[in-house]
Amino acid sequence: MEFTYHSDVDIPLSGVTLKGELIIPSTCHAIVLFSHGSGSSRFSARNKMVAEYLQKNNFATLLFDLLTEHEDRFFDNRFNIELLAERLMEVTEWLRNFEPADGLGIGYFGASTGAASALKAAAFLQNVQAIVSRGGRPDLAMDSLSKVKAPTLLIVGSRDVHVAELNKMAYAELECEKKFEVIAGASHLFEESGMMDIVCEKANEWFKKYLRAVKNSFHY
Repeated sequence: MEFTYHSDVDIPLSGVTLKGELIIPSTCHAIVLFSHGSGSSRFSARNKMVAEYLQKNNFATLLFDLLTEHEDRFFDNRFNIELLAERLMEVTEWLRNFEPADGLGIGYFGASTGAASALKAAAFLQNVQAIVSRGGRPDLAMDSLSKVKAPTLLIVGSRDVHVAELNKMAYAELECEKKFEVIAGASHLFEESGMMDIVCEKANEWFKKYLRAVKNSFHY
């Protein structure tokens, strides 16, 4: 596969610089930003698996750390949904002004608390076209769910009973195009054989359905 861009990136925001990995296939039309869960990072094996699957299906991906190494030492920061959503919005704005990503439609993939920050960010941004949550905690963004316009897919494991119930509550609050998928036999981390493959397939199908290229924003 040929790439327009394939590199680690430093993402300058207000007050901090975040680390990320940006991969843009040469013929893609959309990009998925990954909002990872508490205690995880851009090196999350599960998120990297999804990212690689999406890349093979001609999507660009941005895996990045929502917190700096110093910030991540403080446990409360990992559950500060307001902070995480603000970071995601800033990164989205940075990406929209990053020339190699110009014209790409934008989607979010969130896991655990990352799903809450993705939904909260999408409630305030008009340019997010689709969201996928894996084992997420959308209930932590309950006050923002009715404002989300982007089509949203919630994926949970049947063995993740508590989180599945929280997802049902959140699903009822969503007023956008939406779907609730329960993967039979899967636990919270989808560690069972073949379960992450199902997550990859369903995420890819959702993004293929809803992500579209946008009009170029750069003027020469």
